[in-house]
Amino acid sequence: MAMLAMSADEGRSAAGGSGLLLVANKGDRTLGLIDPASGQQVAALEESGTTGHEVIASPDGRFAYVPIYGDAGVGRPGSDGRTIDVFDLVERKRVATIDLGRPERPHCPMFGPDGRLYVTTELSDTVTVIDPKTHQVVDRLPTGQPEAHMVTLSRDGKRAYTSNVHAGTVSAIDLAAKKVAAVIPISSISQRISLSVDDRYVFTADQAAPRLAIVDTATNTVKQYVDLPGLAYGTAPTPDGKLLVIALIKNNQVGLLDLATLKLVKTLDVPEAPQMPVVRPDGRFAYVSCDKSGQVAEIDLVEQKVSRLIKAGPYADGLAWAGR
Repeated sequence: MAMLAMSADEGRSAAGGSGLLLVANKGDRTLGLIDPASGQQVAALEESGTTGHEVIASPDGRFAYVPIYGDAGVGRPGSDGRTIDVFDLVERKRVATIDLGRPERPHCPMFGPDGRLYVTTELSDTVTVIDPKTHQVVDRLPTGQPEAHMVTLSRDGKRAYTSNVHAGTVSAIDLAAKKVAAVIPISSISQRISLSVDDRYVFTADQAAPRLAIVDTATNTVKQYVDLPGLAYGTAPTPDGKLLVIALIKNNQVGLLDLATLKLVKTLDVPEAPQMPVVRPDGRFAYVSCDKSGQVAEIDLVEQKVSRLIKAGPYADGLAWAGR
């Protein structure tokens, strides 16, 4: 109950020494470091190439990894990235660049419970696995589908799920067997992906209709669709498993979905083109990147309101939390 009594300012102060918000600023090709206590971008670290869309922090919060995707959107002609930049968040500098050995359009990075880095590599229809200690590729997992743009990993370390954009599918990958367990039809086009905190459901956004697909991971089938007031994009569950934070990209809103009732309990106006939500580990705040405005909307999940707008870099996109 102490957290519920805490003011927003006190909540920010409590986080100030315990983490950084990381943002991939596509417009100036930098990794932005945002101090959540002050609400200021305190550093912008230059990437090695064009352009990073997503970011993840190492489990200890020391390093950030930014895949260099290319200069085009998914499925569009353009340059094909093949590297991943590594940044030291204490020294605030780029310390390594991992070469994947071939053009791959690496996009979404995630750390698995095994401590390894998993990155979607679209051009070879794979998820590439990297040892963060050696920076070497140690495995490539098939997705069975083109344009595997985003990935999420189960907390038990047994499964991975990719959102395959223009295929309109989700691939369920058995990590031990290193094979595709199922390909799940969603729509003619889908985007982004997240997993419930109990590993029971995958959430992905239909891009042909304003609805969210909920996939039952026990059966690898769509359990149901949830109608929304507009097209969704990125999603993120709260740590207690009660809410799903949804970026409603065309409506310029963030929706809060009650996962018990599957009803929207709140929609909040934010700047143009909300992309990616990330929820702070204590569940007090969510942060949502707003591409067109170069801002990050801070959502107070206790008060269920936009508590602050934080200036990031141009075309702010991928977000991650780096604990310290």
